[in-house]
Amino acid sequence: MKSSLSAAEARRIAVSAQGFGRSRPATPGTRQLNIELSRMATLQIDSVNVFARSHYMPLFSRVGSYDTAALDRLLFAQKSPYVEYWAHMASFIPAGDWELFRFRMDDMRAKYGNGPDSWVHTHHEIVEWVRTELATRGPLRPAEIEHDAKKGARGPWWDWDVVKHALEFLWTFGEVAIAGRRSFERRYALAEQVIPREVLGSPVARSDAIRELVRRAARAYGVATASDLADYWRIKDRRALMAAIGELQDAGELTPVTVAGWTSAGRPAKAWLHRDATLPRRVDATAILTPFDPVVWFRSRAERLFGFEYRIEIYTPAPKRRYGYYSLPLLLDDDIVGRVDLKADRASSTLLVQSAWWEHDAPADAAARVADALRSAARWQGLESISVSRRGDAVDDLAGVLIEARRHEGGPPEPVALAADEPTG
Repeated sequence: MKSSLSAAEARRIAVSAQGFGRSRPATPGTRQLNIELSRMATLQIDSVNVFARSHYMPLFSRVGSYDTAALDRLLFAQKSPYVEYWAHMASFIPAGDWELFRFRMDDMRAKYGNGPDSWVHTHHEIVEWVRTELATRGPLRPAEIEHDAKKGARGPWWDWDVVKHALEFLWTFGEVAIAGRRSFERRYALAEQVIPREVLGSPVARSDAIRELVRRAARAYGVATASDLADYWRIKDRRALMAAIGELQDAGELTPVTVAGWTSAGRPAKAWLHRDATLPRRVDATAILTPFDPVVWFRSRAERLFGFEYRIEIYTPAPKRRYGYYSLPLLLDDDIVGRVDLKADRASSTLLVQSAWWEHDAPADAAARVADALRSAARWQGLESISVSRRGDAVDDLAGVLIEARRHEGGPPEPVALAADEPTG
């Protein structure tokens, strides 16, 4: 592989490493879902459900229409091979990776659980009571845990009561694990009730864990800067990060490269290529991405790779939104060529294209290809029709090829209530 890359070569490596450009299976099943989950190494969770919950989207982007019930069974079943933890943000990870995050659990405990003024210390009675409830009755949803303290005033943290606070702290400390969900509400259990005994019995040292996480991030990204590798797992220890990169470079797993246009403080940015990375001659892909897809979740990387400035405008007042409430990037081949704000109107069984915008140099066939992706998205969500708004510089192009689509006046969709236990990422 080269020691210097053009911007286009870096894009092809990165997009290919994330699983794009491969032929999609006719009927994707559990095997294909596991392959893509392994490739990404983690799957971020977000509760906004305007079009589809975010954790469903990366699999749809990569394998096409699949049965989301199959993913639910894989992620939420009793003794699932996956578990939730604060990996990138709140994310699914293989249950076998639990101890890779022991250093983070220890850091969380040191920050939030050990001080005499910490919430955990000042509420030690409720914390101990919650531990006992889970030990004797778990797994449990918060609503199933009754205590007089729940009748008191709620705190400021996402309006969670004291039981929910205790559960969340114990989860971040690694004492508690998520034992699936019901109607997207978490079920909590002691870690030993969820995580295999052989995993809990095999602790991983901090330096070893960080090195392994950097290795996985590098493989998932293909080519990356140190900041990219840190963000994949939200590693804040810069010294440990650079030590891990150095060790992986010495072992021949990472190779230093320069990428045209990638700069830092006016100089060429340091970057590394994973030894498994491939440089295809071209990438043939058409996909609608979630904002929490690894391709775009680190905004500075998305701008560096694609020249794509991206911001989620959920919390922007409607009159000030530029692109829409929850715009989704459009990947064509090795580039992001636009964004589309989608809403699934279940009452009318209609996929609403609330707005659509082109980015730089969208290819001539972009509208036709995006239209096909929208048809596929509607079918995947069980929606019978498509309606295109009049907001955005791409909507007329899309409506021109979506001859079956209706038109409606553009406007931001109404906010969708978040699940009680999940802040948006």
